[in-house]
Parts: sequence; structure tokens; C-alpha cells
Amino acid sequence: MKILSLLLFITLSFSLSAQNDGFSIVLHGGAGYITPENLSESKQIAYQSSLSNALALGTQILERGGTSEEAVITVIIFLENDTLFNAGRGAVLTHDNKVSHDASIMNGSDLNAGAIAGSSRIKNPIRGAAAVKDFSEHVFLSGNGAEEFAELQSLEMVPPDYFILQSRLDQLDKILKNENKSSGYILDPIVGNGKFGTVGCVALDTDGNITAATSTGGMMNKKYGRIGDSPMIGAGTYANNKTCGVSCTGHGEYFIRVGVAKEISDQIQFGQVPLKDAVHYTISESLNNLNGKGGVIAIDSLGEIVIEFNTPGMFRAWQKAGEEPQIQMFK
Repeated sequence: MKILSLLLFITLSFSLSAQNDGFSIVLHGGAGYITPENLSESKQIAYQSSLSNALALGTQILERGGTSEEAVITVIIFLENDTLFNAGRGAVLTHDNKVSHDASIMNGSDLNAGAIAGSSRIKNPIRGAAAVKDFSEHVFLSGNGAEEFAELQSLEMVPPDYFILQSRLDQLDKILKNENKSSGYILDPIVGNGKFGTVGCVALDTDGNITAATSTGGMMNKKYGRIGDSPMIGAGTYANNKTCGVSCTGHGEYFIRVGVAKEISDQIQFGQVPLKDAVHYTISESLNNLNGKGGVIAIDSLGEIVIEFNTPGMFRAWQKAGEEPQIQMFK
């Protein structure tokens, strides 16, 4: 009997150890009208390279036993610093030629979260969101207050002009000319492309902890201090070790109305629905019923990765422990 118990203990211990050896990571760089026709070959190569490098940075951290939070922040910083994406440097511009960054991060282990909105001087907005999570009694800070708090935390600050590219100024100028002709509010953040270039990352580490984060410049030509879903916990970002981690990209107004990230988690928690089915329902039913466009990346507590979008394409990359990295842009 003692031998049988010992064998059972050894088997159980091995099983638990094997389960905890795995990790998963997935990232996105925006969803929208991303097609081979809309992207030159050189652009496709550039995006593939950037997504691959970002994924490799996160994977290396997880492979050496680093935390999901460390991996996610590292990936987001890389993407914020890459002018290909609508986050950090190179983000889209507001109606009055300014940048306005939003970012959020959430830990699934304790449901701790932090977010900032309307920042124009924090070099890496995701660091601002993480600082709010770690050092503030609040969850969500905005504008000058977010920047003041970031300075108190000794985060790197830069002048707003650091983020502004001539190509973005040209895009906004083209939109404003079209807007004046039509008297309409043009929503596409990139002229002639219609790409929502928000960046996000979700990771599950070998300790079973999930972290999700999202960062964006918002919507090109946004007015009146508009804030989208990216910094809103439960709308654009959510993480819970018991269920899943989610990061969203798309037309934020619809993601806010649905509460996309939390709805996915709730289906798992309260309906015992598999992650794949939960994501599919939220995109194909809840979001589509409002004619909302975009996509999500998600990882559940078992390390399953799900990506779904209702646009022609989505910049995305993912990897599981022991498997090859995957990078895709089109459907």
C-alpha cells in the first residue's frame, strides 16, 4: 500500500511538473483592411520581421522562466518603438495634430490592473500603465495626471514631437481635406488602408500566470479627448488565471459597448464555454450584431491560443512551448 501511494505521489508530481513547464504567447499589431493588395512586398517583409522579433523577445523571457508580465511589457515596448504600428512613436494623430496614447495591463493572478489615457509625453505608454498598476491606489489615470504620476515614478519622458512622423501628418492632412468635402467624420485611421494598428500581447508563463496588455494611439482624427477600448479593463484588455487573457483591436466604440474582453472571460467562468467558442460568439454575434469591426487575441488557463477577427486581415504572431513560432497577416 505504501509503495502504491508512493508511486501515485511520484506520478502526480511528474504530471504537475510537466503541466507547469509550458508557456504560450500571442501578440497582435492591429486588424483591418490588411490584404496583399494593400501592402507592398517590402511592407509585408517589414511587418513580418517586426512581428517575428517582438515574438522572439517575449518567447525568450518565458523560456528562461520569466513572468508573463515581463514578457508582455517587453513585447509591447518593442512594438511601441516601431513606427509601423499605431502605438508609441508613429501613432496616429488627433484632429489638432497631436498624439494621445492609451494603454492598459492586467495580471490574471490577482486581477490587479493599470491604465492610462491621453498621454503625449510618456515614452512608452505601457510602462505608464504598469506603474499605475504597481504603485498607485487607482486603476486608471488620464492626461496631465497620468504624466505627472509617470514623472514621479521616474519613467522616461519625451517631448510630444518625438512621437510625430511626417507620414502621419500627411495622412491626417488628406483625411481633413476629404472631411471638409464630405462634412463627415472619417473613422479609418490610415488613409487608403483602414488598418486599426493597436498593439497587444497576452502570455501564460510556466507558473500558470496570465498577463494581458494593449497599447494604442487611438483613432486617426479623433476629437474631443476621445478614448477607445484599449485602456479600458474589461473592454480592450482583461486577464484572469481562472479563465483567460484577452487583448483587442478594432473600432473601440463597439468593443466598449459589448465589453468584449470581459464577455469572453465570463462565458468561460459562468458558462463553462471553451475559449474558442467564447471568442467566436463574441466576435460573430455580439460584435457583428453592432457592425463592429476588429479582432481579439486570447489565451486560456491551459495555454490554448485563440485569434479571431472579422476584418480582411490582422497582424498576429504566436508560439507555444516546444512549437515553432507562427506569424500571419492575412486571412
